[in-house]
Amino acid sequence: MPLDQRTTLTQFLIEQRRRFPSASGDFNALILDVALACKAIARSVAFGALGGVLGAQAGSINVQGEEQKKLDVISNELFVRANEWGGHLAGMASEEMDEPYNIPGVYPRGKYLLVFDPLDGSSNIDVNVSVGSIFSVLRAPQDVIDSGRDVTAADFLQPGCQQLAAGYALYGPSTMLVLTVGTGVHGFTLDPNLGEFFLSHPDIRVPADTQEFAINASNSRFWEPPVKRYVDECLAGKTGPRGKDFNMRWIASMVAEAHRILMRGGVFLYPRDTKDPSKPGRLRLLYEANPVGFIMEQAGGRASTGREPILQVQPTSLHQRIGLVFGSKNEVERIERYHREPAPLKDDNPLFAERTLFRD
Repeated sequence: MPLDQRTTLTQFLIEQRRRFPSASGDFNALILDVALACKAIARSVAFGALGGVLGAQAGSINVQGEEQKKLDVISNELFVRANEWGGHLAGMASEEMDEPYNIPGVYPRGKYLLVFDPLDGSSNIDVNVSVGSIFSVLRAPQDVIDSGRDVTAADFLQPGCQQLAAGYALYGPSTMLVLTVGTGVHGFTLDPNLGEFFLSHPDIRVPADTQEFAINASNSRFWEPPVKRYVDECLAGKTGPRGKDFNMRWIASMVAEAHRILMRGGVFLYPRDTKDPSKPGRLRLLYEANPVGFIMEQAGGRASTGREPILQVQPTSLHQRIGLVFGSKNEVERIERYHREPAPLKDDNPLFAERTLFRD
């Protein structure tokens, strides 16, 4: 498409803002600051070993107890520096920071909160597999806006249905920014020559049905019965109860998994399991599950804990973990139904065996 017929991210945001004549433009400016951070991270990722950014950050452990990669630390710094100065934010929270980040006093404060995972899937960096950044925008509580006080963790504990925007950047063969501002989901591809994001995937929709699922099968011994039932039925293929063959995928980057599902359908499961009873899930609610849930639902998909819609969950802590299932609507609803149904009774005692007129 000729350059003069392409829509830039800036043009797209301006067109969206025109629907609200009283809007100040702060929201658009914030999204563009986030996009700038993603461009900078894309550049660091692209240099790989030549940029000296591979490997672990010596002696650095994040609040999750996970060893930080060099690019985790670099990406977090790029997000903070790109977004702290513009006057649009009251504060930020990140996977890589124990506590909320308050905007320094030398900068004005705004009415939004930004939460983000600056580099999702960073374990893939050293093997040159796609990684990404994911973010969510919330409105700051009114007393924060009125008083300009420092933000606390409690200010971020808003259910996902209150998100104003969510998106992710995928650093793969091309760099893409996928965004929702509550009016559908739209994908933008970075032109490396111009340094601009151009609209390349308008109005993305997730197919309601699929024959593809993503789960870490190494955890199968810890799965709850509804998850095991679902996966076993998929693996049974055409001869099983589903009557069709499924493909299984696992990239170990939720952003990359989400992007594949947006492009061609599928379902992603990182459910609650019994591996560590102290952790009711692996993924973080505020800056992973909520933004991807908002994106999926805006694209016609569904996101759930397996027991309730993810966007209805009331957060209780800044780094709260949770089980997550998202993707093609009909598959997610099936998994939810399996969680509601009682587990099949299995017992060698004939008194309690399943009974049917069609039993051999």
